[in-house]
Amino acid sequence: MTFVENSDVQNGICVVSVPHATAAVIANEHEDGLMRDMLAKIEDLFPKSSRYGHNAIDDNADAHLASGFLGQSRVLPIVDGALVRGTWQNIFLVELDGPRSRRDAVLQAIGD
Repeated sequence: MTFVENSDVQNGICVVSVPHATAAVIANEHEDGLMRDMLAKIEDLFPKSSRYGHNAIDDNADAHLASGFLGQSRVLPIVDGALVRGTWQNIFLVELDGPRSRRDAVLQAIGD
């Protein structure tokens, strides 16, 4: 990850976070079938058609619930100036209430 390589951190952690209540961050393989499977499973677990109390205010309770369960951040180790990931691991923002015109991500490298 270029961000980590450009930081002065040799050993520590990298925090990847999205400050949004209807988005999530995951680490997984970038394969089209798997990404479709993940989105289908999210829809199975948090169907848009359910009766949610929050939908009386804003019709996106499914996105809030999915985001809360998936999580808005990931922490990965930095070792010898490189982000440590599995062979097939990539970092993804999961849009749960969109498309949106803008989503922010916050990256922070912490360590020595």
